[in-house]
Amino acid sequence: MHAKSAAPGVHAVYEDADLLVLQKPSGLLCVPGRGPDKQDCLSARAQERWPGALIVHRLDQATSGLVIMARHIDAQRRLSHAFAERQVHKRYQAVVQGCMQPHPSDATAWQDIDLPIAADWERRPLRVIDPMLGKSSLTRWRPQRHDAATDTTHVELEPVTGRTHQLRVHLAAVGHPILGDALYADAATQAQAPRLLLHASHLRFLHPATGAELALEWPANFE
Repeated sequence: MHAKSAAPGVHAVYEDADLLVLQKPSGLLCVPGRGPDKQDCLSARAQERWPGALIVHRLDQATSGLVIMARHIDAQRRLSHAFAERQVHKRYQAVVQGCMQPHPSDATAWQDIDLPIAADWERRPLRVIDPMLGKSSLTRWRPQRHDAATDTTHVELEPVTGRTHQLRVHLAAVGHPILGDALYADAATQAQAPRLLLHASHLRFLHPATGAELALEWPANFE
């Protein structure tokens, strides 16, 4: 399906009477924040084109990618349940510092980052790895290509759990912070990109009304 214009900067890769799948640019909030300067957001722009559209899940403001919105309350309830039950399969693209090595026996195999994440209450909204208080958090990853000139790796990521900042925290914790990450990367890594190089590129889930499988893609463009 061709992308369709909504408000400026927002496009749908899929729409029907029950749901929308929108392209969120980096830097745009999913929902309004506190203060008049934070009212422009993906949900507000979507509601201009599709009145009554409802948020189902969110991406960080700095992250770009695919976001599902429901067209009515029953679809929102069904889709929210699918997210809660981990029935929505998500994949991300990222560019990280350093060389992330492929699996020694299979270069296409997924590898795991299994580290518990907790809120950093003194530095909210940051998160930390905390073996005692953290919630179980699992990220699968595999490298796509390494750029020797910049010593960076383009990786594909699959969050099995859905903790706040999970991908950013996990990659920083294993020594490969995401380029442009203002929260978890050092100053040099932040300076390597004008934005966070993290993009939600793939969604696969069952349609809340028909039960048909939907698989949608929006490739990353980090240029």
